[in-house]
Parts: sequence; C-alpha cells; structure tokens
Amino acid sequence: MVTTTPLEAELLRIAGAVPDPELPVLTLQELGVVRAVRVRGADAVEVDLTPTYTGCPALETMSTDIQRALHEHGVREVTVRTVLAPAWSTDDISDEGRRKLREFGIAPPRARREAGPVPLALGPTRTADGEEADPVRCPHCGSPDTELLSRFSSTACKALRRCLACREPFDHFKEL
Repeated sequence: MVTTTPLEAELLRIAGAVPDPELPVLTLQELGVVRAVRVRGADAVEVDLTPTYTGCPALETMSTDIQRALHEHGVREVTVRTVLAPAWSTDDISDEGRRKLREFGIAPPRARREAGPVPLALGPTRTADGEEADPVRCPHCGSPDTELLSRFSSTACKALRRCLACREPFDHFKEL
C-alpha cells in the first residue's frame, strides 16, 4: 500500500483544484484525472495525470496548468506524467462533479453498474420514462423524455441531445 504524506496530500489538493480547460466548471479532482502526487527530493514533485482518453487535446494544457499551480505554491520542479493504466472512466467523476455538470446544463454520465468495458450500443436515439432502465435526463427540467441529435457535441466525450418536454438542447457527457 502506498502511503501519502501530509505534504503530498496538500499538493494533490492544489493540483486537483486546477479547472478542467474544456469544462471549467469542474476541477481536475472532480473530473478524476489527477491520480497521485509524489514528492521527489527537496524541491521536486511528480504528478500522475490520466487523460479522459488517449487523444485528449487538453492534456498539454492540463499539465501546464498543474505545473503553474504547483510553481505558485513554491515547488521548483514539477513533472507531470501521463498515466494510461488504469484507464480513466466516467465513474471517476465525483458526485460533486456530477452535480456541477447538471447545474451547468450538461447531463452527467449515468453510473455504470458493472466494471469492465462499456459495450457499444447503437440503439434508439430517444429515451423516455419506462423505455430505458436509466434514461438520459434533461439537466434543465429533469424530464427523461430526451432524444439524441448527434453522437458528438462540442467535445468527443459529449453527445448533443434535446429534451422533448422543455425543448432545450443540452450536452450529455457520454459514459466511458
């Protein structure tokens, strides 16, 4: 078991407080991508960062922002390592992160019931109460009666949906 020192816990809190560059309503800790911080010597820190997917275009910005935050805290040497295993999952988004997504107008990913790969299903594009065990609910009015407009939205990890009750379009953070 790896033990974390009080200093490492404080530096993890600082690195985790950095806003996500694509979803600035979330911190990197709430998104679940900052995995660990290790002190390496008198004035050096190593941060483990797991991207939401291997081609994530925000990875460089996240690394730079973490380095800046830790430099401002007095750490001279900061190394950000990209760690791909274990892979990031939408299950890593905290409850607070899910709440913030909903308040921001993005339907959070549904909680997965089973571990392992997410099966690809190209099923119906509309969800309604009773039609699906866990429908995508509108973040504006809460209605389960929504339809898929596009499997991709402003980023690859989101889909574009529309609520059939309030007629508002919204992003849905896809389950990964």
